[in-house]
Amino acid sequence: MKAILVMYDSLNRHYLPPYGCEWTRAPNFRRLAERTVTFENSYVASMPCMPARREIHTGRYNFLHRSWGPLEPFDDSMPEILKAHGVYTHLVTDHYHYWEDGGATYHSRYSSFEISRGQEFDIWKGHVKDPPKPNMIRPHREHLINRLYMRREEDLPQTKTFEAGLEFLRTNRDADNWFLSIETFDPHEPFYTVERFKQLYPHAYDGPEFIWPPYQKVREPRDQVAHCRKEYAALLSQCDESLGKVLDFMDEHDLWKDTLLIVNTDHGFMLGEHECWAKCWQPFYNEIARTPFFVWDPRSGRKGERRKSLVQTIDLAPTLLEYFGVARPPDMQGVPLRETVATDRPLREAGLFGMHGAHVNVTDGRYVYMRAPTAENQPLNEYTLMPTHMRNMFKPEEFREAGMARPFSFTKGCPVMRIPCRHTWTKAHEFGTLLFDVASDPRQEQPLKDRGVEERMIAHLIREMKKNDAPAEQFARLGLK
Repeated sequence: MKAILVMYDSLNRHYLPPYGCEWTRAPNFRRLAERTVTFENSYVASMPCMPARREIHTGRYNFLHRSWGPLEPFDDSMPEILKAHGVYTHLVTDHYHYWEDGGATYHSRYSSFEISRGQEFDIWKGHVKDPPKPNMIRPHREHLINRLYMRREEDLPQTKTFEAGLEFLRTNRDADNWFLSIETFDPHEPFYTVERFKQLYPHAYDGPEFIWPPYQKVREPRDQVAHCRKEYAALLSQCDESLGKVLDFMDEHDLWKDTLLIVNTDHGFMLGEHECWAKCWQPFYNEIARTPFFVWDPRSGRKGERRKSLVQTIDLAPTLLEYFGVARPPDMQGVPLRETVATDRPLREAGLFGMHGAHVNVTDGRYVYMRAPTAENQPLNEYTLMPTHMRNMFKPEEFREAGMARPFSFTKGCPVMRIPCRHTWTKAHEFGTLLFDVASDPRQEQPLKDRGVEERMIAHLIREMKKNDAPAEQFARLGLK
């Protein structure tokens, strides 16, 4: 048995032809949909980048207990479990958060890994003097340094990452029992790519380069917004071409007969929808929360079909374990997708999604309920044995009110540190609690007022939070009994 996971970062499904976009150039995503099952109701769970990757390893929600951080000592790790059962696991990636403090325990769970440098703020090349600044909105020093070394297409981190993945396939295509994860940071901002992809989207614009939207409301003129969207589309087209190389290899070597293929993303990205840029500071509208997701399972051979069942990021780990015949640990909350791929068998009544300290959201596939915290957004704690943030360790002052908390149901009997959390990425209470019927209002433009539906969604929310052994204060901060 063999398996390939191709994962993008910040892939907005509304820009993909299989989900109805007609203006982007992405023929290989069309081709992918013809060869796989396409999911209509795939949702994120824990947000953003590293919390999502923690779920890919552990198969369970984590955003109710802590924010961005490493794998914990008590966490189950899907690639590590596969490795222990004789499956060779290999990661190729340019996702630079893996080699920062807040992500440093993930890539080493694989049998082997290969990294490509230079994305976003990656502290890569040593430059004492500042680089020349182009005519660019929001120029960032590290990116300006990195792009000095990425002038050719073959120098781009995405190109190197997919080439490393193809090298693994060329080397091991005749071997058995392996899992390859090809993971690129693209099309995450900055939307930097070479000219030939930009030329696919000619447009009249003579302003400064705008490839790095701010995390805030849209304040830019319309032509600048349109320019930024075209820059995102250009990078998306590069992602599409990279995907095509994997599909070509599978065609050439007939890997379809014995290789599971999953193509996904960790979350989407706002490109002016709801007059918003980026992610994390606003509610998780469907441009972020409802993700593109494609699966080819050679056991059922289903392709060119759509599935409506509600699936989430937490289902990836159990799906891969089941595919290789490995039992999933009892702490995994996700469900293997084998029967859902084959017959659209439902997996769950509802699923949670959100970010630590923000809205706690629940969906049943039709309705999305976004429960806002109180204005104080307290009490709120981090529960961890690995106290690091994205790029740095917790500061000493954060520990001054820390204590030990009882073990949770999933911590293997380990007590954990309880560290008060005073600051979050968002002021979620300012947006209030929101309810949407995404069947009749797919753009989520008309918040719904329906007490009966809201009570049903609250019941889903409370039930799923209890299943996750959510800390008691999470119910308090949300005003839930």
